[in-house]
Amino acid sequence: MYFSGALGIGSGACAKPQPVAAPPPLPPSTIIVLLPEADGSVGQVTITNASGTQVLSQGRQAGLMAARAAFYRGDLGHAIVAYHEANGGLLRMGDLAEFRSGIEPSVAVRFGELSVHTCGPWCQGPVLAQMLRLVAATGVHQEAHNSFPYVHGLTEIMKLAFADRHAYYGDPRFVEVPLERLLSEAYAAERARLVRPNEAWPGMPPAGFAQAGMAHACGPVTAAPQPQLDTSYVCVVDRHGNAFSATPSDVSSNTPVIPGTGLCPSSRGSQSWADPALPASVAPGNRPRLTPSPALALGRDGRAIPFGTPGGDVQAQAMLQVLLNRIVYGMDPQAAVEAPRFATYSFPDSFEPHSIQPGRLLLEARLPPALAEMLASVGHDVAWWPDWTWKAGAVCMIDSDARAGVHTAGADPRRSTYALGW
Repeated sequence: MYFSGALGIGSGACAKPQPVAAPPPLPPSTIIVLLPEADGSVGQVTITNASGTQVLSQGRQAGLMAARAAFYRGDLGHAIVAYHEANGGLLRMGDLAEFRSGIEPSVAVRFGELSVHTCGPWCQGPVLAQMLRLVAATGVHQEAHNSFPYVHGLTEIMKLAFADRHAYYGDPRFVEVPLERLLSEAYAAERARLVRPNEAWPGMPPAGFAQAGMAHACGPVTAAPQPQLDTSYVCVVDRHGNAFSATPSDVSSNTPVIPGTGLCPSSRGSQSWADPALPASVAPGNRPRLTPSPALALGRDGRAIPFGTPGGDVQAQAMLQVLLNRIVYGMDPQAAVEAPRFATYSFPDSFEPHSIQPGRLLLEARLPPALAEMLASVGHDVAWWPDWTWKAGAVCMIDSDARAGVHTAGADPRRSTYALGW
């Protein structure tokens, strides 16, 4: 969300817990009622028990803290933890009580006239920034759109960025992520030399400035990953020029409902690793390296382009292609999201069991067979997606021109998406 030069993008993360005053204890089975003021803002917060007896009524801030305590320290929290304890889960009341959602700075790189902001390395957000640095360093964006040099070059760029994601990304509260180096133009120039015009990396390339003993890519080789349809994306620009970009997501299709609550607590722990040599290894309080990663491109003239997509590891790949379609190849937002796409799987998948498909490159069926033949001839393991497949992501985008007062948008037909204006 962009407010007069301050940026914060969220996709379900938490910052380091901050000390707060403990709210008053609440009895079980509480009912929380938020009473609005005359102008529609939240005013008094009244909390009653199941019998209708009022147990607490106070001002907005204190009341909201009490409402939070009712969830994280009250009967709902106890029900969630009891289910975990009874079924071999690891969640405990201390985990809920200490949880805080925070506001963290974005990660940004310049590409052309725009500053492209993403979330930090606790998710895969910076991989898009690294890709853009490599695009600029290789000049692949000067090739004809979806030509052989373009598709081959962009695929190799994506492999290089994902190799660094695997080797270096993790929760910066627990690991040292060399982000300044990873996003530098000098580093991109070094890595760009690994993009060979007539030879594809057969698997995941080596990470940059690799160290002895660094964990390497591993995992079962599978025929095709099976992402879950549990992620959404939303972007908004209002009449004042405020822009919002978010990728709400959690794994609900394979997560149990806690009896009596209707809630599916997060199973995003499946995006952690059991290898202690990796920065995204599971540890108490350590956030998994999430895939949801919204973006927001900002111009000095007030231009704002929020964009993002569901799609697991395909997210950054689809977002990169759509952004280039818009700002390099001049497509309007709808054409930019509809253009045929491609994606590589030549790196460990973010979800357990972290499968890898060395050299695999998926092309949407609207791309020409001759292109596939050329890509295969230099070492890509080419396979086909059907046209308009949801597996290629579903990018939504708004391009807001502050000077003209015009917003244009694109909604991807690969999933149920909409662009609305009023």
